[in-house]
This record gives sequence, C-alpha cells and structure tokens, in this order.
Amino acid sequence: MDRGAVADALDEIAALLDFLGENPFKGRAYASAARTLRGLDRDLGDLVASGEIRKLKGIGDALAQKISTLVAKGELPYLEELRARVPRGLLEWLGIPGLGPQKARAIHERLGISTLGELEYLCRQGRLRALDGFGEATERKILEGIERLRRDSGLHLQPLVRGEAARLLAILRRTEGVLRAEVGGSVRRCVETSRNVDLVAAADRPEPALAAFASARGVAEVIDRGPDRCSVMLESGPQADLRVVPPRSFPFALAHATGSREHNAALRARANRLGLDLDESRMTRRTDGSEVECTDEEAIFRELGLPWIPPELREGEGEIEAAESGRLPRLVESGDLRGVLHCHSVWSDGLATVAEMAEGARALGMSYLGLCDHSRAAAYAGGLSPERFREQWKEIEGLNASYGGSFRILRGVEVDILPDGSLDFPDDFLEKFELVVASVHSRFGLDREAQTERLVRAARHAPVDMIGHPTGRLLLARDPYPLDLPRVLDAAAERGVAVEINAHPQRLDLDARALRYGLARGMRTSVSPDSHSVAGLRDVEYGLGTARRGGCRAEDILNAWPLDRLLDHLAARRRGARGVLGRRA
Repeated sequence: MDRGAVADALDEIAALLDFLGENPFKGRAYASAARTLRGLDRDLGDLVASGEIRKLKGIGDALAQKISTLVAKGELPYLEELRARVPRGLLEWLGIPGLGPQKARAIHERLGISTLGELEYLCRQGRLRALDGFGEATERKILEGIERLRRDSGLHLQPLVRGEAARLLAILRRTEGVLRAEVGGSVRRCVETSRNVDLVAAADRPEPALAAFASARGVAEVIDRGPDRCSVMLESGPQADLRVVPPRSFPFALAHATGSREHNAALRARANRLGLDLDESRMTRRTDGSEVECTDEEAIFRELGLPWIPPELREGEGEIEAAESGRLPRLVESGDLRGVLHCHSVWSDGLATVAEMAEGARALGMSYLGLCDHSRAAAYAGGLSPERFREQWKEIEGLNASYGGSFRILRGVEVDILPDGSLDFPDDFLEKFELVVASVHSRFGLDREAQTERLVRAARHAPVDMIGHPTGRLLLARDPYPLDLPRVLDAAAERGVAVEINAHPQRLDLDARALRYGLARGMRTSVSPDSHSVAGLRDVEYGLGTARRGGCRAEDILNAWPLDRLLDHLAARRRGARGVLGRRA
C-alpha cells in the first residue's frame, strides 16, 4: 500500500471504532496517525524499513506495527475484524459527508436500517429530521453524499436517467440541422434501473449534433467519438450515447436503440421469414435488394405484419407473438388515472397536511385521494392509535364537506402485517376505514415459508383491500425478502385483494413479470405513489411505466376507476370476503 491508501485504512479504523462506540481516544489516535501520514514529505516505505516510523508524533509501537503490515501486505487483520462487526451495508455510510459514525449508529439503532438505499429512502421522506440531532439540512447533506457515492455504481434510478435524457434531448432538438431526436434504450422502456442514456438523432450532417452533445452542460468526459456517434460520461454518473443517422434511417435506428437484444433478434428473425433484411439503418427486400421506406416505427411494424408494439413491452418476452395474434392490451396511460391511493400526511410520517396532499392531488387532475397513514405498530413512523385515527377522520370529514362533491379524501390506513400474518388492528376496527392497505415493515428475515404464509394470511382478512409493496425491495439497496410470490398473488387474486405497484422510484414493486402473472389470474392492482409529500404524488409516472411493462390496462388498475365504481367494488369485495369467512367457519 502507498501512503494515501494506508492513511485511508487508518481513517476507516477510526470511523469503525467510533461507530462501534469504542473509547473515543482510540479512534482519535488512528485519525491523528492518518493525518500525520498524509503530511509526510518522505517515502513511507523507507520510514517503515528503517524503523523511523516509530519516531513520528502520535505513532507508537502498536500503530507502527499495523502501518508496517499495511505497507507490506496491503491488508490488516484488525481492520477486517472491525469490518466484520459492522453490518455490511453500513460500511458505505462511513463515506457520506455530514453523517459521521455516531450519527450513523444513532440512525441504525433507532430506525433499524443498514443499507445506503434505506437511508436515502428515509431521507427523501423526511423521516430523519424527526430524530434528535437531525434536521432538514442534515438530510440534504446526506442525500448529496449518497448521490456522489452512487456515481460509480453503474446502475441508476429512473429519476436521474429520465431527467438527464430529457435535458440532453432538449439540447439536441434545439441544435441546428437536427430534424428529429428521441430517447431510446432502457430509459424509453421504463426499466427500473439503467446504465446508459441512449439517444438517436436525424440530421443530414451529424457534426453539429455531435458537437452540441459532447459540449453539453453536465458532460464530465468524452469517452468515444466517431463520424456518426458519441459517448460521454455525465457528471451525475451515467454514460450517455448518441447516434446521428440520415433522416431515412431514423425509424430503424430508434427501433433498434429501444428494443432489448432479445426483442431485436426476434424482430429480425420475423423479417427474414418474410423475405426481408432488417438492421439498425434500413429494411431491404431479399428478392432485389430494394429498400422498404418507413417514415416511422409504426410503418416498420406494419411491414412486418404487426401492430405497433409500445416501447415498454419490447423485451423479447412474447410481445411479438401477442401482437401477431391480436392479444396486445391497450396499455394504461397517464390520463386514465382518476385518483391517488396510498399516501401519508403529517399525522404519521408525512411532510404535508391532509389538505396539502389533497390539493396536490387535485392539481394533478385527480378526483380522490386515499390517505393511508401508518398504524400503531410503525412507531418509528409516527403510527396512529385508533383514537388518533378517529381524530383524523373528523378532519377528513370537514375537508370533504368543503369540496362540495368535487373531490373526496378516503379514510385509509396502511396497517402493519405482523410476523404471524395478523394485523396491527382488529378487523372490526379496520372495517371502519374506506381503504385498507396491509404492508410488511418489520421482520424481513423470516424464512421463505414463514414470510409467504404471513402475506397469504394477511390477504385473508376481510377488510384488507390491498397489499402494499409486496416484496419489500429497495432498488440498488435491498433485495426482496424470501417469498413465494406467485403463491401470494394467487391468494390475493382469489380473495379479490389488489396488489399495488408501489410507484416510489426506489421500489417499483411489483415488477413487470409479477404483474403479468397476477393479471393473468384476475388480480387487480393500483399505481400507488406511497407519497409522503406533495411532490411525491408525481411518482405515479414511474409506476405507470411499470404498469405498462406489465401489460396493465386501465381496467386492471383501481385508481383508474371513477370513485363510485371504486367504492362499490371495495364494499362488494368486503361483503364477499366476509361471506367466505362465514362459510368456512
């Protein structure tokens, strides 16, 4: 190890000792030694070899021995021992500016989280500021630090890549000579995470578009540049790739840039069966080599005997066969949504009042809001007792009266599913809510069978209308808990219980494959933002992408229904569920 790496190792030891609550003087000794090494004007290897390392201020025999080991072997058993005592995910926290080991320990112990993604999620919900010693500024600094740490991870969430794609697209469309430009790749397909931002532009002369792209604000480095393409690394982390093609090639280039490898291979195979050759620049007839002119993507699919396949479905998972047989659904669109379900307010862990959340939903053109603050078991999130919910209902009643029928707030709850599958409130109290979302917020470590049975039992409670964030995953942060998900979806479909698409961009849970499985069995869903702020209501757009990837129609989504139909459905479903329970008894 060189001097800088050894100093980094000593700093890590100091941070780990502080995190573990060791004697503070011990950690300070390692931090002081790290500062000493960084200030050296002599070669560290020579100091170790001569033994002069022991003469440096603050470095005694024990520290000198550890430094010597790091220099010679590049590793230190003591450091590995400390790392083993700290949950793996927490090690990433130690590099976040403004956090510090003691604050990190406080968050871990009081909120029970241990990954970078969980920390980011709670910061974005404003949950850290409820802890003593934390505030909005601390949350902001932590989020800034997390963004820096994520730059080299290779995968990026939708808010980042969609934002960068829109910004670069606007630059291209303003560039002289660019006739058309679009976003392609995984961003256009609304994949949960993306490595690259892909763009395609049409121009007779590619150089102006390439120059504008390479010099765009936010470009950290030009990785590669050729006559018709350019790849750059963005300051925000992702790579962005641009291809500039002649106008006649644009539809083919866009279709190729959009589809997955499997989709594109299947499309080329179909073209071959029809006597055509298809690539990213053109389509030609094998009989005479003549080009098939297509002015847009719809024309390409039409020449292949297919209806236009929406980008979100172009994954090579049966969409071509479905299109051929006329089984492609009319996918849900943003304008189909009538309301927002599963939102939080200041009554539990939200950042906005009930009235503010309602006004935010109205501003988005919605006609109802399903307010679902936490139940009492979620004490960390300000979960409400039955008495507090009754107080909240009075506020909701007054607000609903003020709307004169033009808007409606539904009395809802996000009730905790306890480890044995029972619920945080008894069924007779849950019956008083208009919307009951049941979710897991604890004991993620149950084994697969126990976790599955937990959710299946929850779906059997008559008042439960919806299962929230069913797999518990946090993208780039926390894997789904062990779960036989098809069994859970089967149970939900059987009981008429919806399973939400949690639209928060760090969740997007359910995923597209699970959605397709559930929909095939008659399951309903909801595009739910799980919003803790007014701004978070807009997260429904991310959930819509997942809904479309899963083949959802408006008919499949509860909050795409008019309020009267939704309420009738919920009431009828509960009556039916009670009847099933009665017959079984």
